[in-house]
Amino acid sequence: MLIFIKNMEYLIYLLSIILIIVGLIGDILPGIPGVPLSYLALILLHFTDKISYTPQMLIITGVLCVVITVLDYVVPIWGTKKFGGTKAGVRGSTIGLIIGVLVLPLLGIVIGPFGIIGLLGGPFLGAYIGEKIAGVDDHKAWRSAVGSFIGFVAGTFMKVAYSLVLGFIAIKDIVMSFF
Repeated sequence: MLIFIKNMEYLIYLLSIILIIVGLIGDILPGIPGVPLSYLALILLHFTDKISYTPQMLIITGVLCVVITVLDYVVPIWGTKKFGGTKAGVRGSTIGLIIGVLVLPLLGIVIGPFGIIGLLGGPFLGAYIGEKIAGVDDHKAWRSAVGSFIGFVAGTFMKVAYSLVLGFIAIKDIVMSFF
C-alpha cells in the first residue's frame, strides 16, 4: 500500500510538471488556458504528503489567476481602443492571432522567424486589416494595430510571468520533497 501511495505522489509530481509546461505554452497560444493550468499544478501539489501551501497562498494565487485571465481579454481590447481602434480592429486582431499561430504552422511556415512573425504579426496585421475593412483611414488603422500589438504583448507578458513564478515554486518544491 505504501508503494502505491509513493508512486501516486510521483504521478502527481509528473502531472504538475506537465501542467506547468502546457500552461506556459497556453500563455502564448490561443485556446489553451495557460494561467488556470499553472494554478491547477499548484493545487495538485498541495494534496501530496510532502508539499503543502498555506490557504493564504492558494487564495492569493487563485485570485491572481482569475484577475490575469480576465485582464488577458481586456488588455488587448483596451490597447486597441486606447490607440483609437474600433470593434473591427479588435476582431481583426483576434482573427490575426489565430491565423498567425494556427494557419502558418499548418502551411509549414514555422521554421525561422516566420513562427514569431505569425505570433507577433498576426494580431498587428489582423487589427489593421479589420480597421481597413471597416473603412477606417490608414493612420487610424495603423494606430489601432499598434495598440492591439501592445495589448497582446502586455497580456502575454502577464500570463507568462505568472506561470513562470508558479512553475518555479512548483519545481522547487518538488525537488525539495526528495530531500
